[in-house]
Amino acid sequence: MSKETKNKMSVKMITQAGMLGAIAVVLMLFEIPLPFAPAFYEIDFSEVPVLVGAFAMGPLAGLLIEFVKILLNLLINGTTTAGVGEIANFLIGISFCLPASLIYRKMHSKKGAIVGLASGTLIMTAAGCFLNAYVLLPAYAKAFEMPIDALVGMGTAVNAKITDLFTFVVFAVAPFNLLKGVLVSLVVVLIYKKISPILKYGRV
Repeated sequence: MSKETKNKMSVKMITQAGMLGAIAVVLMLFEIPLPFAPAFYEIDFSEVPVLVGAFAMGPLAGLLIEFVKILLNLLINGTTTAGVGEIANFLIGISFCLPASLIYRKMHSKKGAIVGLASGTLIMTAAGCFLNAYVLLPAYAKAFEMPIDALVGMGTAVNAKITDLFTFVVFAVAPFNLLKGVLVSLVVVLIYKKISPILKYGRV
């Protein structure tokens, strides 16, 4: 492959990553509240274009799309969480799309896609639980100068099973990420084959 061809492919990949990142930002605006979790846990479908891009163009493209999504959202909408929410979204997003796309790259079939999405969902759930318990919720509490118990109290208000940080993670964070992973995966499986021919040019 010539250097000129590689350069053209790189430009096309960056352009498509920017486009998919922009679509993801729009999808972030449509959030679905959940009855079992505090209001700051809302499901959106912004990971759909990230996964579509990662499947079509490779894991590195997925990482770039996730970064573009977060950056554009910060530039357009700013932050209401002192940056904690955006960091959480990025870290948990890549814990979903990277394993899923790596598995799909090795098993390039519908079965591989399903295995990848299922694995990504489980890894995202585990990562979400760990990061929320030990990094994100403590960081959020520190940023807003409030005790962890106040965040737990927000959970208790909507779900009586939430009584401490552990039950917050078990009954709010884990089901939130599992449900998001399943819903996003279903959409990706339904639309990927129709969209992927537009994006494919080689993988990175």
